[in-house]
Amino acid sequence: MKIAELIKAHKAKVGIIGMGYVGLPLAKVFSYKGFPVTGFDIDQVKIKALKQGKSYIKHIPASLIQEMRRKYHFHATDNFKELKAMDAIIICVPTPLTVMRDPDMSYIENTARSIAANLRKGQLIVLESTTYPGTTDEVVKPILEKTGLKCGRDFYLAFSPEREDPGNPKYSTEKIPKVVGGVDKVATDIAVMLYEKAVAKVIRVSSARVAESTKLMENIYRCVNIALVNELKMLFDKMGINIWEVISAAATKPFGFQSFYPGPGLGGHCIPIDPFYLSWKARQYEMTTRFIELAGEINISMPYYVVARTIEALNKRSKSVKNSRILILGMAYKKDVDDIRESPSLKLMELFQEQGAKVIYNDPFIPKLPHLRHYKFPPLKSTPLSAEMLKKQDVVVISTDHTAYDYQWLVQHSRLVIDTRNAAKNVAGFSERIVRA
Repeated sequence: MKIAELIKAHKAKVGIIGMGYVGLPLAKVFSYKGFPVTGFDIDQVKIKALKQGKSYIKHIPASLIQEMRRKYHFHATDNFKELKAMDAIIICVPTPLTVMRDPDMSYIENTARSIAANLRKGQLIVLESTTYPGTTDEVVKPILEKTGLKCGRDFYLAFSPEREDPGNPKYSTEKIPKVVGGVDKVATDIAVMLYEKAVAKVIRVSSARVAESTKLMENIYRCVNIALVNELKMLFDKMGINIWEVISAAATKPFGFQSFYPGPGLGGHCIPIDPFYLSWKARQYEMTTRFIELAGEINISMPYYVVARTIEALNKRSKSVKNSRILILGMAYKKDVDDIRESPSLKLMELFQEQGAKVIYNDPFIPKLPHLRHYKFPPLKSTPLSAEMLKKQDVVVISTDHTAYDYQWLVQHSRLVIDTRNAAKNVAGFSERIVRA
């Protein structure tokens, strides 16, 4: 039976490589639509957890994993030889940056080699990892064709950018429109057919390159606008103007304005990274993406700005940052998630430690810091909050505005609060303790 017929009958075996914040929700969607799904990952800890019906992502409960296994026969494995049995293979692996802020394509390349080692005729391969335009047909396709099988004749290749927003109850995977573009028309047709069985709406585009570019444009748009409000925040702080009040007032305009908010820096798997993929690719065309580079400079500088504001606030209280006790509230990159990828809180912790401060953290969703590629912290666990503990801290830095925090209580029992998220806006009676940064 050909892959199109298998998809129509919901019998196509779907293999998803990468069981993280993108791959696992996607596995859930295809499983619930009746497709036999196998999740692949090189992380044996994740595979073991999934086999035991456990979850390692906050917004995906263990009961859901158990139901996927029991009712929908979801299977997780680190044996990539099982890829040969798959009809559709979806790649959801990381695309980080190197220390020189160039694209690190090793995850995509290694995954493509694993697929190539098990490639057979009739399979559909879809790349979802965010990357620069041309990756699908310039990187993935040649690796797959080294097998002797030809793209468009023996197998089908497409790109469909992930659009996950972890912790957003309004926009789950199946509700977010899916952009799909193949390296040729037949691949596009088959990939569109597959995703139409799983998500509410599919947007067909003319090529994989257009699909790759779409994802970059979405994130660059946000990156540039966040950089704008971050720069205005620094200016307005000097002028004694509350940027949050300005944004709130500007948002009353019913047209021509969209609210973006400042913070201690950019976090997550997309906005701090994706724009630089296009900057890197642009240099091959002898172009400089000035907006992207400038936005990147501003956003990368924000943790340094927060540290400078903290040092200034301590100085006004005749206190040096060296040997100060600093509590960072929130290590996740945004509120109410357990996702620590590229979190600005990590950079803040590193910078404060370099200044000689004694730094601890609290995050209800991150009980202990995991192993991190770019940071060398000693083993740290979330410090439980108490009035006594807060009073011992010289500074409390609100880096992530989790809704679980009682900000009135936090400020009441703290000596000094550096608020990077406007989280303490409704706190009454302790304004002299709060410094916006």
